[in-house]
Amino acid sequence: MSTQKVIGKTLNQAKDMAGHVAGQALNLASKPLHFAWKHLPHVPLISVTRARPGSSPGLDLDDLQNMPVGDEKVSIHCIDYCPDWIKSREIELDELESFLSGSRPEGTQVRWINVDGLSNPKIVKELASKYKLHPLAIEDVFHIPQRPKVEIYPQTTDISARMFLVMQMIYLLDDQVHCEQVSLFLGHNTVLTFQQKPGDIWDPIRQRIDTEGSRLRNQDSSFLVYALLDAVIDHCFPILEHFSQRLEDLELKILEEKDRDVIKKIYRIKRELIMVNRHIWPMREVLRQLQHDEVTSELMSDMSRTYLRDVYDHAVQIIEIVETYRDLASGLADMHMTVVSNRMNEVMKVLTIFASIFIPITFIAGVYGMNFDHIPELHYKYGYYIFWAVILTVTVGMLGLFKIKKWL
Repeated sequence: MSTQKVIGKTLNQAKDMAGHVAGQALNLASKPLHFAWKHLPHVPLISVTRARPGSSPGLDLDDLQNMPVGDEKVSIHCIDYCPDWIKSREIELDELESFLSGSRPEGTQVRWINVDGLSNPKIVKELASKYKLHPLAIEDVFHIPQRPKVEIYPQTTDISARMFLVMQMIYLLDDQVHCEQVSLFLGHNTVLTFQQKPGDIWDPIRQRIDTEGSRLRNQDSSFLVYALLDAVIDHCFPILEHFSQRLEDLELKILEEKDRDVIKKIYRIKRELIMVNRHIWPMREVLRQLQHDEVTSELMSDMSRTYLRDVYDHAVQIIEIVETYRDLASGLADMHMTVVSNRMNEVMKVLTIFASIFIPITFIAGVYGMNFDHIPELHYKYGYYIFWAVILTVTVGMLGLFKIKKWL
């Protein structure tokens, strides 16, 4: 066989062997990772819905007409108010088309239409047709989740001047953190809000609207947007208090070693804190833009901008608290590992001391347990008692040495 063939055969064998070894290494490396993900606590996440790559951007009215209708019930509420009324007028809409075709009550200053649920695109179509919403904003309403943001759509022939805002409403359900996207449209005297599902945190705002002489009743639609943003941001503080209590309980469990699943709970908290931070951090930029962007001056009043500073401060405070709690959670994870290591060290220390004491004893017993006929001390009359005296002396002496060395 030629030299080139021998070299080629050797290289092929080496290549096959390397591939086999690499495959085994990948399999071994993937097992711990799979085990870790399998035992990591699950935090429910919202599924991401996106349009097909290369499709036309935005959703037109025809696209909404052709979208399938889901089984979930969609509820629509409309609140009209003005400073001169004794009470606001809130109604639940069953026939949206006939309602939109009618005129507003005389004297209405602000109209707030809230849609709970996105399973019926035809409802969004009717509202988009009435208020001339931009197709790109309509697409963001349905494509969930969106990063919190604010967009200004100027007046055109087919589109009304609107401010479009996306935010994430965070709430607790069964001691778990959940988030829900809220899409908001602001006009000169109209506010539209679209939520994923029924239920929200805005009941105090509805009560303020219904209270005669309240500041909210006396201001324009942009002040209502401020109030909604303020409620979403401030609702994070009770959630952070919940995190604080959970972290404190976990710290006690770590020190008392009462919960073997404590590390799973710590990583659950860390994931939930990451989710909160991911939704609140962009809101800081949104609030800053609402305060300082000249484009929003047409829709946001000066008073609303002033009050938004307070919301901005709360958002910054929440971000700082979340970062602090994340550091605390990481510290608890390290403390848990330290406690486990210290416990293992104490166990190994006791076992090492016992082993050290029995090593010379075992040696002496082994020497005199050999089956030789001529061991001088074997037939001695007091050999047995001398053996135990030596054993006790060695044991006491080693314990005393350990005490002097402060190993006990």
